[in-house]
Amino acid sequence: MEQEHIDAGKAIQKRTGRTFYLATRFLPERVRNATHVLYAFFRIADEIVDDPAGRSPAEQRAELERLRAEAFGEAEPNDPVLDAFQELRERYGIADAEVDAFVDAMAADIDTHRYETYDELESYMRGSAAAVGVMMTAIMEPAAKEAALPHAVKLGEAFQMTNFLRDVREDVVDRDRIYLPRETLRAHGVPDDQIERLEYSESFAAAMADELGRTEDLYREGVAGIRYLPEDCQLPVLLAAVLYAEHHSLIRDRDYDVLSSEPSLSTTRKLRCLVKTRWRWHWNRDPEAVFRRVSAVPTADDLDRHSPSPGERVPTR
Repeated sequence: MEQEHIDAGKAIQKRTGRTFYLATRFLPERVRNATHVLYAFFRIADEIVDDPAGRSPAEQRAELERLRAEAFGEAEPNDPVLDAFQELRERYGIADAEVDAFVDAMAADIDTHRYETYDELESYMRGSAAAVGVMMTAIMEPAAKEAALPHAVKLGEAFQMTNFLRDVREDVVDRDRIYLPRETLRAHGVPDDQIERLEYSESFAAAMADELGRTEDLYREGVAGIRYLPEDCQLPVLLAAVLYAEHHSLIRDRDYDVLSSEPSLSTTRKLRCLVKTRWRWHWNRDPEAVFRRVSAVPTADDLDRHSPSPGERVPTR
């Protein structure tokens, strides 16, 4: 990949994904450059549906199909990121099916604004999150690839779920989307229109707590596979997991009210996570053990000792 193509991807990642960008900086160069390109490709596709700029649904779909053709080398790229992505896909043997799954998920966002069940949401995340985890694993080239992949899928889903839980307000206001499964909302007596009105309640807090707990199970499964990655990639991936999961502490601190405003990690808080994670990693190279010590995800022992009632906080580290 040419340096100008890498720089183009890096600029997009730095602008649109500051949390992941911080973790990416600790990747070895061979993986870091490819990550800049991958992330930029994901963002370009995402922005077609999240920031339509007056384009009709038909025009958005056409643009996604053009993007798909450029990614596969079937059309001349009009963006340096797509040029670099073509080469990256071939170099690392990224399967066409993963690219298709990702682009199809982006297309689903044009028409699908609600999800009845978690199974439906998980099917969407197979393209929007799991495919991302599979592609990231490909560029890291782990020796135990088959062992690493199921965990990479779960970690990708965990990151995506954290984004959904953090961004409830933004998704409703800017895109008329609710990613919280309706089955969870119904179980706690929360109708769609309550969220559309940005109306917080203890029932909404309880629904959020359920989905936060589900997401934290995904983190535990995902982090368990970091040990299968190359040694020089383990700390950056662990750091990304710690940083994303830190949003859960913010969400709990505000009693799950993500409707009044969006929780956001300050630079100071990110740096504190970084220092804690690197310090623990210096003494213990077990990703799961370090994650248990420094992340906002409660351990199984914490959960056994304290079962929260709606709106009540659980211990975080």
